[in-house]
Amino acid sequence: MSKSNTPRRKFLGKAAAGAVGAGGLAFPMVSTAQTVSLRFQSTWPAKDIFHEYANDFAKKINDMAGGRLKIEVLPAGAVVPAFQLLEGVAKGTLDGGHGVVAYHYGKNSALALWGSGPGYGMDPNMLLSWHYYGGGDALLQEIYKSLNIDVVSFLYGPMPTQPYGWFKKPVAKVEDMKGVKFRTVGLAVDMYTEQGAAVNPLPGGEIVPALDRGLIDGAEFNNATSDRLLGFPDVSKVCMLQSFHQSTEQFEILFNRGKYNALAPELKKIIDYAVEASSADMSWKAIDRNSKDYAELKKAGVQFYKTPDAILRNQLEVWDKVAAKKSAENPLFKKVLDSQKAFAQRATAWQNDYLVDFKMASNHYFGRR
Repeated sequence: MSKSNTPRRKFLGKAAAGAVGAGGLAFPMVSTAQTVSLRFQSTWPAKDIFHEYANDFAKKINDMAGGRLKIEVLPAGAVVPAFQLLEGVAKGTLDGGHGVVAYHYGKNSALALWGSGPGYGMDPNMLLSWHYYGGGDALLQEIYKSLNIDVVSFLYGPMPTQPYGWFKKPVAKVEDMKGVKFRTVGLAVDMYTEQGAAVNPLPGGEIVPALDRGLIDGAEFNNATSDRLLGFPDVSKVCMLQSFHQSTEQFEILFNRGKYNALAPELKKIIDYAVEASSADMSWKAIDRNSKDYAELKKAGVQFYKTPDAILRNQLEVWDKVAAKKSAENPLFKKVLDSQKAFAQRATAWQNDYLVDFKMASNHYFGRR
Protein backbone atom coordinates (compact mmCIF):
# COMPACT_ATOMS: atom_id res chain seq x y z
CA MET A 1 0.00 0.00 0.00
CA SER A 2 1.49 3.41 -0.97
CA LYS A 3 1.41 6.26 1.51
CA SER A 4 -0.49 8.43 -0.99
CA ASN A 5 -3.49 6.06 -0.80
CA THR A 6 -3.69 5.89 2.99
CA PRO A 7 -5.62 9.15 3.63
CA ARG A 8 -8.09 8.30 0.87
CA ARG A 9 -8.72 4.83 2.33
CA LYS A 10 -9.23 6.30 5.81
CA PHE A 11 -11.68 8.82 4.39
CA LEU A 12 -13.64 6.12 2.58
CA GLY A 13 -13.74 4.02 5.73
CA LYS A 14 -15.13 6.94 7.74
CA ALA A 15 -17.63 7.74 5.00
CA ALA A 16 -18.87 4.16 4.96
CA ALA A 17 -19.24 4.14 8.72
CA GLY A 18 -21.14 7.40 8.53
CA ALA A 19 -23.49 6.04 5.91
CA VAL A 20 -24.29 2.99 8.04
CA GLY A 21 -24.76 5.17 11.09
CA ALA A 22 -27.12 7.41 9.16
CA GLY A 23 -29.51 4.55 8.46
CA GLY A 24 -27.57 1.82 6.72
CA LEU A 25 -28.89 2.67 3.28
CA ALA A 26 -25.50 2.60 1.55
CA PHE A 27 -24.13 -0.48 3.29
CA PRO A 28 -26.95 -2.58 4.78
CA MET A 29 -25.97 -4.84 7.65
CA VAL A 30 -26.19 -8.58 6.87
CA SER A 31 -26.66 -11.00 9.75
CA THR A 32 -23.98 -13.64 9.95
CA ALA A 33 -25.77 -15.58 12.71
CA GLN A 34 -25.74 -19.31 12.10
CA THR A 35 -29.06 -21.05 11.47
CA VAL A 36 -30.29 -23.24 14.32
CA SER A 37 -32.03 -26.29 12.87
CA LEU A 38 -34.40 -28.28 15.07
CA ARG A 39 -35.88 -31.67 14.23
CA PHE A 40 -39.46 -32.18 15.43
CA GLN A 41 -41.78 -35.14 15.16
CA SER A 42 -45.56 -35.03 15.33
CA THR A 43 -47.79 -37.70 16.82
CA TRP A 44 -49.78 -37.90 13.61
CA PRO A 45 -49.60 -39.58 10.20
CA ALA A 46 -48.38 -37.28 7.42
CA LYS A 47 -51.83 -37.17 5.79
CA ASP A 48 -53.68 -36.07 8.94
CA ILE A 49 -54.72 -32.44 9.37
CA PHE A 50 -53.06 -32.54 12.81
CA HIS A 51 -49.69 -33.04 11.10
CA GLU A 52 -50.64 -30.11 8.88
CA TYR A 53 -51.17 -28.01 12.00
CA ALA A 54 -47.67 -28.99 13.17
CA ASN A 55 -46.25 -27.87 9.82
CA ASP A 56 -48.25 -24.62 10.04
CA PHE A 57 -46.60 -23.87 13.39
CA ALA A 58 -43.14 -24.64 12.02
CA LYS A 59 -43.73 -22.41 9.00
CA LYS A 60 -44.65 -19.47 11.19
CA ILE A 61 -41.40 -19.93 13.14
CA ASN A 62 -39.34 -20.31 9.98
CA ASP A 63 -40.91 -17.26 8.32
CA MET A 64 -40.47 -14.98 11.33
CA ALA A 65 -36.98 -16.09 12.31
CA GLY A 66 -35.43 -14.77 9.11
CA GLY A 67 -33.17 -17.76 8.61
CA ARG A 68 -31.90 -17.88 12.21
CA LEU A 69 -34.18 -20.74 13.29
CA LYS A 70 -35.55 -23.55 11.18
CA ILE A 71 -37.90 -26.31 12.35
CA GLU A 72 -38.44 -29.49 10.33
CA VAL A 73 -41.45 -31.64 11.27
CA LEU A 74 -41.46 -35.40 10.69
CA PRO A 75 -44.59 -37.60 10.90
CA ALA A 76 -45.38 -40.10 13.65
CA GLY A 77 -42.94 -42.98 13.89
CA ALA A 78 -40.20 -41.36 11.83
CA VAL A 79 -37.82 -41.34 14.81
CA VAL A 80 -39.78 -42.64 17.82
CA PRO A 81 -43.18 -44.35 18.20
CA ALA A 82 -46.11 -41.93 18.46
CA PHE A 83 -46.69 -42.52 22.18
CA GLN A 84 -42.96 -42.11 23.04
CA LEU A 85 -42.74 -38.51 21.85
CA LEU A 86 -42.36 -37.04 25.35
CA GLU A 87 -39.40 -39.26 26.23
CA GLY A 88 -37.83 -38.72 22.81
CA VAL A 89 -37.88 -34.95 23.28
CA ALA A 90 -36.76 -35.07 26.93
CA LYS A 91 -33.77 -37.28 26.09
CA GLY A 92 -32.76 -35.21 23.08
CA THR A 93 -33.48 -37.92 20.51
CA LEU A 94 -35.74 -35.22 19.07
CA ASP A 95 -35.39 -31.46 19.48
CA GLY A 96 -39.15 -31.04 19.81
CA GLY A 97 -42.55 -32.46 19.04
CA HIS A 98 -46.25 -31.88 18.42
CA GLY A 99 -48.87 -33.96 20.20
CA VAL A 100 -51.37 -33.87 23.06
CA VAL A 101 -50.83 -34.00 26.83
CA ALA A 102 -53.45 -36.75 27.30
CA TYR A 103 -51.20 -39.19 25.39
CA HIS A 104 -48.84 -39.13 28.42
CA TYR A 105 -51.64 -40.45 30.63
CA GLY A 106 -49.73 -43.66 31.44
CA LYS A 107 -46.95 -41.70 33.17
CA ASN A 108 -49.28 -39.83 35.52
CA SER A 109 -53.07 -39.99 35.37
CA ALA A 110 -53.28 -36.22 36.06
CA LEU A 111 -51.90 -35.52 32.60
CA ALA A 112 -55.15 -36.79 31.10
CA LEU A 113 -56.95 -33.80 32.60
CA TRP A 114 -55.62 -31.63 29.78
CA GLY A 115 -58.06 -33.26 27.38
CA SER A 116 -60.16 -36.02 28.93
CA GLY A 117 -63.48 -35.50 30.60
CA PRO A 118 -66.10 -32.74 30.68
CA GLY A 119 -63.84 -30.03 32.14
CA TYR A 120 -66.56 -28.97 34.57
CA GLY A 121 -68.50 -27.47 31.69
CA MET A 122 -65.61 -25.55 30.13
CA ASP A 123 -65.12 -25.63 26.37
CA PRO A 124 -61.61 -26.22 24.93
CA ASN A 125 -60.75 -22.52 24.71
CA MET A 126 -61.77 -22.00 28.33
CA LEU A 127 -59.50 -24.86 29.40
CA LEU A 128 -56.64 -23.07 27.64
CA SER A 129 -57.59 -19.95 29.57
CA TRP A 130 -57.35 -21.96 32.80
CA HIS A 131 -53.97 -23.30 31.68
CA TYR A 132 -52.42 -19.89 31.00
CA TYR A 133 -54.28 -17.71 33.51
CA GLY A 134 -55.66 -20.09 36.13
CA GLY A 135 -52.58 -22.04 37.21
CA GLY A 136 -52.63 -24.97 34.80
CA ASP A 137 -49.22 -24.23 33.29
CA ALA A 138 -47.49 -24.34 36.70
CA LEU A 139 -49.27 -27.59 37.53
CA LEU A 140 -48.17 -29.20 34.26
CA GLN A 141 -44.57 -28.21 34.96
CA GLU A 142 -44.90 -29.65 38.46
CA ILE A 143 -46.08 -33.00 37.06
CA TYR A 144 -43.29 -33.15 34.48
CA LYS A 145 -40.73 -32.34 37.17
CA SER A 146 -42.09 -35.17 39.35
CA LEU A 147 -41.48 -37.52 36.40
CA ASN A 148 -37.95 -36.17 35.74
CA ILE A 149 -39.16 -35.03 32.32
CA ASP A 150 -37.25 -31.87 31.44
CA VAL A 151 -39.08 -30.26 28.53
CA VAL A 152 -40.53 -26.87 27.63
CA SER A 153 -44.24 -27.23 26.90
CA PHE A 154 -46.64 -24.89 25.11
CA LEU A 155 -50.36 -25.64 24.82
CA TYR A 156 -52.40 -24.23 21.95
CA GLY A 157 -55.18 -24.99 19.48
CA PRO A 158 -58.54 -25.67 21.16
CA MET A 159 -60.07 -28.69 19.45
CA PRO A 160 -63.79 -28.91 18.58
CA THR A 161 -65.81 -31.35 20.70
CA GLN A 162 -65.03 -34.89 19.59
CA PRO A 163 -67.64 -37.47 18.47
CA TYR A 164 -68.66 -40.31 20.76
CA GLY A 165 -67.37 -42.66 18.10
CA TRP A 166 -67.70 -44.65 14.88
CA PHE A 167 -69.68 -47.89 15.13
CA LYS A 168 -71.20 -50.71 13.09
CA LYS A 169 -74.68 -49.59 14.16
CA PRO A 170 -76.16 -46.67 16.11
CA VAL A 171 -75.72 -46.68 19.89
CA ALA A 172 -79.14 -46.09 21.42
CA LYS A 173 -78.44 -46.75 25.11
CA VAL A 174 -75.54 -47.32 27.50
CA GLU A 175 -76.15 -51.08 27.48
CA ASP A 176 -75.26 -51.15 23.78
CA MET A 177 -71.61 -50.53 24.75
CA LYS A 178 -71.34 -53.78 26.71
CA GLY A 179 -68.51 -55.87 25.26
CA VAL A 180 -67.78 -53.50 22.37
CA LYS A 181 -64.07 -53.57 21.45
CA PHE A 182 -63.32 -49.87 21.33
CA ARG A 183 -60.42 -47.49 20.72
CA THR A 184 -59.84 -44.33 22.76
CA VAL A 185 -57.05 -42.76 24.86
CA GLY A 186 -56.41 -40.97 28.15
CA LEU A 187 -58.98 -41.08 30.91
CA ALA A 188 -61.57 -41.74 28.21
CA VAL A 189 -60.23 -45.31 28.49
CA ASP A 190 -61.63 -45.46 32.03
CA MET A 191 -64.90 -43.80 31.00
CA TYR A 192 -65.66 -46.21 28.14
CA THR A 193 -64.51 -49.14 30.26
CA GLU A 194 -67.01 -48.11 32.97
CA GLN A 195 -69.69 -48.12 30.26
CA GLY A 196 -68.82 -51.74 29.48
CA ALA A 197 -66.46 -51.45 26.49
CA ALA A 198 -63.21 -53.39 26.08
CA VAL A 199 -60.77 -50.57 25.30
CA ASN A 200 -57.59 -50.61 23.21
CA PRO A 201 -55.67 -47.25 23.15
CA LEU A 202 -54.27 -47.44 19.61
CA PRO A 203 -52.32 -44.57 17.95
CA GLY A 204 -54.20 -42.63 15.26
CA GLY A 205 -52.58 -44.36 12.29
CA GLU A 206 -53.54 -47.85 13.51
CA ILE A 207 -57.26 -47.28 14.12
CA VAL A 208 -58.77 -47.75 10.67
CA PRO A 209 -56.71 -50.90 9.86
CA ALA A 210 -57.85 -52.38 13.19
CA LEU A 211 -61.49 -51.58 12.36
CA ASP A 212 -61.07 -53.05 8.90
CA ARG A 213 -59.65 -56.32 10.27
CA GLY A 214 -62.28 -56.58 13.00
CA LEU A 215 -59.76 -56.20 15.81
CA ILE A 216 -62.00 -53.47 17.22
CA ASP A 217 -65.74 -52.83 16.79
CA GLY A 218 -65.73 -49.06 17.23
CA ALA A 219 -63.42 -46.11 17.73
CA GLU A 220 -63.19 -42.40 18.27
CA PHE A 221 -60.40 -40.19 16.99
CA ASN A 222 -61.20 -36.50 16.77
CA ASN A 223 -62.93 -34.58 13.97
CA ALA A 224 -64.55 -34.80 10.54
CA THR A 225 -61.38 -33.89 8.61
CA SER A 226 -59.05 -36.29 10.42
CA ASP A 227 -61.63 -39.07 10.36
CA ARG A 228 -62.17 -38.64 6.62
CA LEU A 229 -58.44 -38.48 5.80
CA LEU A 230 -57.68 -41.50 7.97
CA GLY A 231 -60.33 -43.54 6.12
CA PHE A 232 -63.07 -44.04 8.71
CA PRO A 233 -65.89 -43.85 6.13
CA ASP A 234 -64.27 -46.79 4.29
CA VAL A 235 -64.81 -49.09 7.26
CA SER A 236 -67.86 -47.62 9.01
CA LYS A 237 -70.98 -45.68 8.00
CA VAL A 238 -72.24 -44.77 11.50
CA CYS A 239 -70.88 -41.90 13.60
CA MET A 240 -72.30 -40.75 16.93
CA LEU A 241 -71.83 -37.01 17.52
CA GLN A 242 -71.36 -35.18 20.85
CA SER A 243 -69.57 -36.58 23.87
CA PHE A 244 -68.00 -35.59 27.18
CA HIS A 245 -65.10 -38.05 26.96
CA GLN A 246 -62.78 -35.49 25.30
CA SER A 247 -64.64 -32.21 25.07
CA THR A 248 -61.82 -29.88 26.19
CA GLU A 249 -58.65 -31.04 24.39
CA GLN A 250 -55.85 -29.00 22.85
CA PHE A 251 -52.41 -29.57 21.29
CA GLU A 252 -48.99 -29.53 22.92
CA ILE A 253 -45.76 -28.24 21.40
CA LEU A 254 -42.66 -29.63 23.11
CA PHE A 255 -39.05 -28.45 23.09
CA ASN A 256 -36.04 -30.22 24.52
CA ARG A 257 -35.02 -28.01 27.47
CA GLY A 258 -31.36 -27.76 26.51
CA LYS A 259 -32.13 -26.88 22.91
CA TYR A 260 -34.69 -24.27 23.93
CA ASN A 261 -32.46 -22.65 26.58
CA ALA A 262 -29.66 -22.29 24.03
CA LEU A 263 -31.82 -20.12 21.78
CA ALA A 264 -31.37 -16.36 21.68
CA PRO A 265 -34.01 -14.38 23.66
CA GLU A 266 -35.55 -12.94 20.50
CA LEU A 267 -36.00 -16.44 19.04
CA LYS A 268 -37.77 -17.54 22.22
CA LYS A 269 -40.14 -14.59 21.82
CA ILE A 270 -40.80 -15.61 18.23
CA ILE A 271 -41.78 -19.06 19.54
CA ASP A 272 -44.13 -17.48 22.11
CA TYR A 273 -45.95 -15.44 19.50
CA ALA A 274 -45.96 -18.26 16.94
CA VAL A 275 -47.76 -20.45 19.50
CA GLU A 276 -50.44 -17.79 20.00
CA ALA A 277 -50.80 -17.12 16.27
CA SER A 278 -50.98 -20.85 15.53
CA SER A 279 -53.68 -21.31 18.15
CA ALA A 280 -55.91 -18.77 16.43
CA ASP A 281 -55.08 -19.95 12.93
CA MET A 282 -55.71 -23.59 13.82
CA SER A 283 -59.13 -22.68 15.27
CA TRP A 284 -60.15 -20.84 12.11
CA LYS A 285 -58.84 -23.56 9.79
CA ALA A 286 -60.65 -26.25 11.81
CA ILE A 287 -64.00 -24.51 11.35
CA ASP A 288 -63.50 -24.26 7.60
CA ARG A 289 -62.09 -27.72 6.98
CA ASN A 290 -64.22 -29.67 9.48
CA SER A 291 -67.46 -28.21 8.13
CA LYS A 292 -66.48 -29.03 4.55
CA ASP A 293 -65.46 -32.57 5.42
CA TYR A 294 -68.59 -33.09 7.50
CA ALA A 295 -70.59 -32.38 4.33
CA GLU A 296 -68.34 -34.71 2.31
CA LEU A 297 -68.78 -37.53 4.81
CA LYS A 298 -72.54 -37.20 4.47
CA LYS A 299 -72.19 -37.39 0.68
CA ALA A 300 -70.15 -40.57 1.14
CA GLY A 301 -73.09 -42.21 2.88
CA VAL A 302 -72.07 -41.76 6.51
CA GLN A 303 -75.06 -41.56 8.85
CA PHE A 304 -74.59 -39.15 11.77
CA TYR A 305 -76.62 -39.52 14.96
CA LYS A 306 -76.68 -37.34 18.05
CA THR A 307 -75.51 -39.24 21.10
CA PRO A 308 -78.62 -39.73 23.27
CA ASP A 309 -78.84 -37.49 26.35
CA ALA A 310 -79.10 -40.58 28.56
CA ILE A 311 -75.63 -41.67 27.42
CA LEU A 312 -74.23 -38.16 27.90
CA ARG A 313 -75.62 -37.98 31.45
CA ASN A 314 -74.17 -41.42 32.12
CA GLN A 315 -70.78 -40.15 30.94
CA LEU A 316 -70.91 -37.42 33.59
CA GLU A 317 -71.84 -39.93 36.27
CA VAL A 318 -69.06 -42.26 35.15
CA TRP A 319 -66.61 -39.37 35.09
CA ASP A 320 -67.43 -38.52 38.70
CA LYS A 321 -66.59 -42.11 39.71
CA VAL A 322 -63.35 -42.15 37.74
CA ALA A 323 -62.30 -38.73 39.04
CA ALA A 324 -62.99 -39.69 42.66
CA LYS A 325 -60.98 -42.89 42.30
CA LYS A 326 -58.01 -41.18 40.62
CA SER A 327 -58.07 -38.31 43.14
CA ALA A 328 -57.81 -40.80 46.01
CA GLU A 329 -54.88 -42.53 44.32
CA ASN A 330 -52.97 -39.49 43.07
CA PRO A 331 -52.63 -36.18 44.99
CA LEU A 332 -51.53 -34.37 41.82
CA PHE A 333 -54.68 -35.52 40.06
CA LYS A 334 -56.81 -33.98 42.80
CA LYS A 335 -54.70 -30.81 42.77
CA VAL A 336 -55.28 -30.31 39.03
CA LEU A 337 -58.96 -31.18 39.29
CA ASP A 338 -59.54 -28.74 42.17
CA SER A 339 -57.79 -25.98 40.21
CA GLN A 340 -59.93 -26.62 37.13
CA LYS A 341 -63.13 -26.72 39.17
CA ALA A 342 -62.42 -23.40 40.88
CA PHE A 343 -61.70 -21.69 37.56
CA ALA A 344 -64.65 -23.33 35.79
CA GLN A 345 -67.14 -22.30 38.45
CA ARG A 346 -66.38 -18.64 37.73
CA ALA A 347 -65.71 -18.86 33.97
CA THR A 348 -68.71 -20.98 33.03
CA ALA A 349 -71.09 -18.75 35.02
CA TRP A 350 -69.88 -15.80 32.97
CA GLN A 351 -69.94 -17.60 29.60
CA ASN A 352 -73.30 -19.32 30.07
CA ASP A 353 -74.95 -16.06 31.12
CA TYR A 354 -73.38 -13.93 28.39
CA LEU A 355 -73.47 -16.16 25.29
CA VAL A 356 -76.60 -16.11 23.18
CA ASP A 357 -78.08 -19.34 21.80
CA PHE A 358 -76.47 -19.37 18.34
CA LYS A 359 -78.56 -22.38 17.34
CA MET A 360 -81.65 -20.17 17.50
CA ALA A 361 -80.21 -17.88 14.80
CA SER A 362 -79.01 -20.83 12.70
CA ASN A 363 -82.46 -22.46 12.82
CA HIS A 364 -84.10 -19.14 11.95
CA TYR A 365 -82.09 -18.79 8.73
CA PHE A 366 -81.56 -22.39 7.63
CA GLY A 367 -84.27 -24.35 9.41
CA ARG A 368 -83.82 -27.21 11.82
CA ARG A 369 -81.38 -29.75 10.43
